[in-house]
Amino acid sequence: MTTQLRISRDWAIALGFGALGLALRLWSLGTPKGKIFDEVYYATNAHSLLINGVELDAKTGAAEFIVHPPIGKWLIALGIKAFGYNEFGWRFAAAAVGSISIILMYFTAKKLFNNQLLSVFATFLISVDGLHLVHSRIALLDIFLLLFIQIAVLAFLHKKYWFCSIALGLAVATKWSGLYLLVALALLVLVFDYRKFRHLGFDRPLLEMMRKTFLLRFLQFGILPVLTYVATWAGWFATSGGWDRNWSTNPIKSLWHYHAEILNFHAKLTESHPYSANPWSWLIQGRPTSFFYETPKSCGGANCAQEVLALGTPILWWAAVLGLLITFGYWVSRRDWQAEIILVVVAACYLPWFAFQKRTMFSFYAIAFEPFLLLTLVYLLSKVFRNQKQIAVGFSALVLVNFLYFLPLYLGTPISYNSWHDHMWLPSWI
Repeated sequence: MTTQLRISRDWAIALGFGALGLALRLWSLGTPKGKIFDEVYYATNAHSLLINGVELDAKTGAAEFIVHPPIGKWLIALGIKAFGYNEFGWRFAAAAVGSISIILMYFTAKKLFNNQLLSVFATFLISVDGLHLVHSRIALLDIFLLLFIQIAVLAFLHKKYWFCSIALGLAVATKWSGLYLLVALALLVLVFDYRKFRHLGFDRPLLEMMRKTFLLRFLQFGILPVLTYVATWAGWFATSGGWDRNWSTNPIKSLWHYHAEILNFHAKLTESHPYSANPWSWLIQGRPTSFFYETPKSCGGANCAQEVLALGTPILWWAAVLGLLITFGYWVSRRDWQAEIILVVVAACYLPWFAFQKRTMFSFYAIAFEPFLLLTLVYLLSKVFRNQKQIAVGFSALVLVNFLYFLPLYLGTPISYNSWHDHMWLPSWI
């Protein structure tokens, strides 16, 4: 098979999965009605960005103190611009990005394993994950954070480090938690460089090359992400109405002050919340976040329930926990580069949260590393040399059945209360 035909086939498969994903994400996207969960902030802020260039209070016109950078809200604003300030409009960007995320999963797996079966398996798994679907149907920032993380990792795998650093800057410009991956990949590329130079030896010309390489990496992973991040605040710079825009006559000082206040907010965010969840419980879906719950009057039964629950497909996530542990074991014993990349990304996006035990946190933050957690299952399948296809099909069928069972809770479809209660497999889900 020619290279061109192989590439065309890859795109056909990836786009096919993406199209199916988009169809599911657009299905009844305007339901539930109104702003649910933190859409009350992000959809509102996105609309203000579209009109004013900065986040202003719609009633008073006063500047609002906003604790997340603007790029994710600008993407939400694109949907509002295209389809209006309504549920479909402010959720459209998330649906589109979620579908792109599925496509990126195919090419990430293809670069890691160079195997079509494994790439299809990986893409199918993300397509039937409930947490990914729910994030693709609500105007929160996390699906956009995931998009830039996936782009950054794929670029990193292709050694397109300039492009990778821009994507990392955009990740940080969506949510500051993207900074952890920026640091992790910067350190990892330095490790790669060290291994290469160690293999070549450390004579004088090589030491000079190392110095130049280190300077290049500093520009790529130190300077360019910062410039990218600052550029996303263009609306705040271009107007005079942003929060504390005129705190100083020097706009850079004003921006620095703004960021100091944002950091202070996040450091002191310790308020209790009924759906807060310690990172220890995220992987096993111990306390999924309910984005919406209502008791409608018509569902075909006496008592009804309608919920949008940010729950990863349980069997898939529980299997992935084992996959993560076994992948770590493989890396310790064999130092496979695929395992190393996957583990670094998961660790960078997950482990830092354990340092903030008093902070209010939610299990849906796990979407930032969800594709790479699922890739541990693909990695394990790559180690199977017999009946690989049968194992992939059998496990995929099991996960699909589990996904379809919970689909009403992902789409916010009204069901009977008894049926809803049957879906609450763990008491902590209620």
